[in-house]
Amino acid sequence: MSAWGQVLASSRPLSWINTAYPFAAAYLLAGGRPDGAAEWWVLVLGTLWFLVPYNLLMYGVNDVFDYESDIRNPRKGGVEGVVLDRGVHRRTIWAAVLSNLPFVVALVALGDLASTAVLAVSVFAVVAYSAPGLRFKERPFLDSITSSTHFVSPAVFGLAISGASLDATSFAALAGFFLWGMGSHAFGAVQDIEADRAGGIGSVGTVMGASTTTWFALGCYVVAGLLLLTLPWPASLSALLVLPYVANVAPYVRLSDAECERANAGWRRFLWLNFLSGFLVTQLFLWMTIGW
Repeated sequence: MSAWGQVLASSRPLSWINTAYPFAAAYLLAGGRPDGAAEWWVLVLGTLWFLVPYNLLMYGVNDVFDYESDIRNPRKGGVEGVVLDRGVHRRTIWAAVLSNLPFVVALVALGDLASTAVLAVSVFAVVAYSAPGLRFKERPFLDSITSSTHFVSPAVFGLAISGASLDATSFAALAGFFLWGMGSHAFGAVQDIEADRAGGIGSVGTVMGASTTTWFALGCYVVAGLLLLTLPWPASLSALLVLPYVANVAPYVRLSDAECERANAGWRRFLWLNFLSGFLVTQLFLWMTIGW
């Protein structure tokens, strides 16, 4: 792979939609169809930013500072993350900074104090997860909270920059989404428990162990579903979307730490479940907005 190919691959193209979609959906649901040039600029710039540059900042920076562990991790080298050559590290950092800066400046200019505050939290969470001196990814429980922030904050930003107020319905939807994110991160940590312990890396998985962490992930999904049930009809149907995730992690609730790598099969299914969920959520959004 060429140097620039590695840089692009480090942004995890398979996961681009996971951050762009929440922003665009929240923005459109909160403000309806953009009816002016400014609204269209916000929608286009925000979606493009969360689609690629944001993911390069999140995953590319992570791949640079996780290099020593990545070269020993058999999962790396495919859809779960490239192993960047050392010679590409500086290029990746510069590409992440320079590709994000114009979008951040533009969105600050187009937004207000509230949206800028959400944007600042979002960018900080992305950098703090991997950057030396912070490394939230090595702080148990804070790692899951920060990871979930990566995916929920685009939706919060979409609401904030549209000028929408955070009512009870929005709060329940975001809280459910946040718990889904925490559960997903925790389950993703299970497969690396033994490798992380060997490398002296802390995580929610290394603290609780494989079985307890999987139960924690399952519990997050269930509570997320209960929160989504409180949404008005037909939005409450979104609660059903947690069921495939519950079914995906349930086989691993008795997993021993020594068998933790078996959870990788569930994690790979999780990556594809996200596409199914995205499709179904889209149909639900269409039903809610235009009566399909």
